[in-house]
Amino acid sequence: MVFLVAVPLSLGIAVASGAPLIAGIIAAVVGGIVAGLVGGSVVQVSGPAAGLTIIVADLIMTYGWRVTCLITLLAGLVQLALGAFRIARAALAVSPAVVHGMLAGVGVTIALAQLHVVLGGAPQSSALANIADLPHQIANNHTAAVAVGVITIAIMFGWNRLPAIGKVRPGMIPAALVAVGTATVIATLGRWEVETVALPGSLADAWNGPMLPESGQWHGIALAVAAVAMVASVESLLAAIAVDRLHSGRRVQLNRELCGQGAANTVSGALGGLPIAGVIVRSTANVRAGARSPLSTILHGVWILLFVAFFAHVVELIPMAALAALLVFIGVQMVSLAHLRDLRKHHEASVYLVTLLSVVFIGLLEGCSSASRWR
Repeated sequence: MVFLVAVPLSLGIAVASGAPLIAGIIAAVVGGIVAGLVGGSVVQVSGPAAGLTIIVADLIMTYGWRVTCLITLLAGLVQLALGAFRIARAALAVSPAVVHGMLAGVGVTIALAQLHVVLGGAPQSSALANIADLPHQIANNHTAAVAVGVITIAIMFGWNRLPAIGKVRPGMIPAALVAVGTATVIATLGRWEVETVALPGSLADAWNGPMLPESGQWHGIALAVAAVAMVASVESLLAAIAVDRLHSGRRVQLNRELCGQGAANTVSGALGGLPIAGVIVRSTANVRAGARSPLSTILHGVWILLFVAFFAHVVELIPMAALAALLVFIGVQMVSLAHLRDLRKHHEASVYLVTLLSVVFIGLLEGCSSASRWR
């Protein structure tokens, strides 16, 4: 179940980050196997996370992909050190209003950027530029790409609202799989002219791992390592605590989970994968499918590896517009009105909104820093 959710999401997050598509798959495999083996949560599923997308995209533009892999590796080592010194709970001292506002801002930024891909164009360099260019993209859209996007979003929105047929509920099959699968089948059978996923021809071609930066870049690299480690740690620990409310098994061991995330990021960076964090969507799917131990998390990573190794030609049929539409839907969902209502009760709704707008229009780290000072 989780494997079926993870494949399209991992590819989509790689697209949104501007990373090689195979990097999303590598991160999903490593997140499942390594974080599942080492981590302290019974049911949390780790992999490429939407909350890190803006940071990774900026790092790739600034330093290139291979130096970004080095940053991921070093961030993993920082997480391992934090877990070993048993200071995981210190990461949870960040205000929930800032965290939820950050994720909402990331969601808006992703949705604005990927909407251009759904329309058959290319995302711009900033949220403001994406908003300004949107009328032009709408006026000059590519019909086939738009049709793929509309099909994907319509199924994502309506799938879980369909009535059950006897004991068979639509929710038993992941909406992301149905949406991307349906759009792929229609586009393939109709021979629509849309851009599709392209994967390397072999594992040797796929490896594009870490590389040392230029001598004058180390100060920026250090800040980037701290940023990736901080955001990945907070997102993972908060997700693990949230998922604990969905099952009755052993509670998460926070320091061990942080070590698991660190080990996964170290390996992912070394292999040329995206940064990894605990992901609430996949973790929730894991619990709802009946997971009771980390074995389900580990096996989902194994299934992804086997699927891509033997059925890469199937993955390469997926239209890029379908993955972009999936990200638009997920990005909009990251703006949670439920969180906003809860924060209003604690008089922190303004912090949430300031963080959201700051992340969208200033940047992730600058926005979170400004919101924290304003609070």
